[in-house]
Amino acid sequence: MKRLTRRTALAIGASLPLVAINRRPAHAAAFSYKFANNLADTHPLNLRATVAAKNILEATGGRLEINIFPNSQLGSDTDTLSQLRSGAVELFTLSGLILSTLVPVAAINGIGFAFKSYDQVWPAMDGKLGALVRGEIAKRGLYAFERQWDNGYRQITSSSKPIHTPEDLKGFKIRVPVSPLWTGLFSAFGCSPTSINFSEVYSALQTRIVDGQENPLATIDAGKLYEVQKYLSVTNHMWDGFWLLANKRAFDALSVGDRQVVERELNAAALLERADVAALNAGLKGKLTKSGMEFIDTDPTAFRTALRQAGFYNEWRGKFGDEAWRTLEDAVGGLS
Repeated sequence: MKRLTRRTALAIGASLPLVAINRRPAHAAAFSYKFANNLADTHPLNLRATVAAKNILEATGGRLEINIFPNSQLGSDTDTLSQLRSGAVELFTLSGLILSTLVPVAAINGIGFAFKSYDQVWPAMDGKLGALVRGEIAKRGLYAFERQWDNGYRQITSSSKPIHTPEDLKGFKIRVPVSPLWTGLFSAFGCSPTSINFSEVYSALQTRIVDGQENPLATIDAGKLYEVQKYLSVTNHMWDGFWLLANKRAFDALSVGDRQVVERELNAAALLERADVAALNAGLKGKLTKSGMEFIDTDPTAFRTALRQAGFYNEWRGKFGDEAWRTLEDAVGGLS
């Protein structure tokens, strides 16, 4: 598979404008669906989704048009999730940790320092752990596609001081997404976590409402957070992915054949996006360093020990339940 460089990504973005910008007339399609997400239009997810939307339009003979709305154009994550449930939005990519406000077990992939590498991530999320979560999502009237899209391992950034050890996090004001697990994770380290939607993160960092935040490298780069953050600690504290969710009524309104086309194209696009993110991340350390960020390596064992001593793992085992926790530990090894 050809590696995706940043130059290639930008070239793809230039040659394939987002469907939301280049719409066909309304009468050209029997179904016109909105695909919302919170990422920049140059992120691999949006580049691959744009190609998939084009393929779906062609393969369905023009019956299904998918318009892509990046950059939280349709509202914050929590607002868009409400729109998805009501049918105002038909497709939405969302982190499982934010989805957990509706489907609690969806946050389980975000247990701090659980996944040690991608060799554990994809077998779990494409296998038994992912199937368990999809089953719970279905109970809430949403359809979760089989393949998750990659967001990546999350890293901590700061404007005030470098984070080397768990002790450096005590009293640290950090932005976290709107999710109990994120709040619980950083509270266990003695942080002062503040839940803020991603669309407001840059301004919150710029005005020093918070000292730092945590996100994958691709998101830090795409959001230009290097303009308001100095230090980047490579903690890999959490793996995060995007569930591609559909409003079930809208998805079921399609013919069986068209649903199969949608699943085929979007699941294939997710696999390609995973490779894109891996290739992009491989080159981002150099780019972010040139943009003024200072990288700090950390020891995950020290952070994992701190969480165990704080009772974090036992607390969340109780919240997720024995079956879900056992499925997680079958994939990653013992935690609590």
